[in-house]
Amino acid sequence: MLIKHYKGWELEKEMPNTFEDFFNRSEVAFEEDGLEKTLTITYVQYFEEFLSEFTPYDKNPLFMAGSREVEFKDIVAIATLLNQPALSKRKRIFVRSQSELQTLFKGYDFSKLPDILESIENKSALQLP
Repeated sequence: MLIKHYKGWELEKEMPNTFEDFFNRSEVAFEEDGLEKTLTITYVQYFEEFLSEFTPYDKNPLFMAGSREVEFKDIVAIATLLNQPALSKRKRIFVRSQSELQTLFKGYDFSKLPDILESIENKSALQLP
């Protein structure tokens, strides 16, 4: 698997009567078996208030990767993909509860993430076994 890029952003309202501004989206683009794929995870912004329940971090930004400040919304998709590679078959995941978010990260070793993201920042991609 070749990780090409990752990013996260806050959704914005497209119409006055929609709820997009309550959600964040995280995305990781990768190549697997010669195919370009993207995994997108959308979750409620409010979940970020409980970072320490899902991760070893307690506030944004979480850490630096190269010259980039990495926030929680940046890592959700890539950490999920690294933790649960079988989800590479999915395109989109909508996380409805904190327990779903905890499940995506369960057992993941976040101590490796800064080095992984640093490599992506420096090399513009990272080949994983």
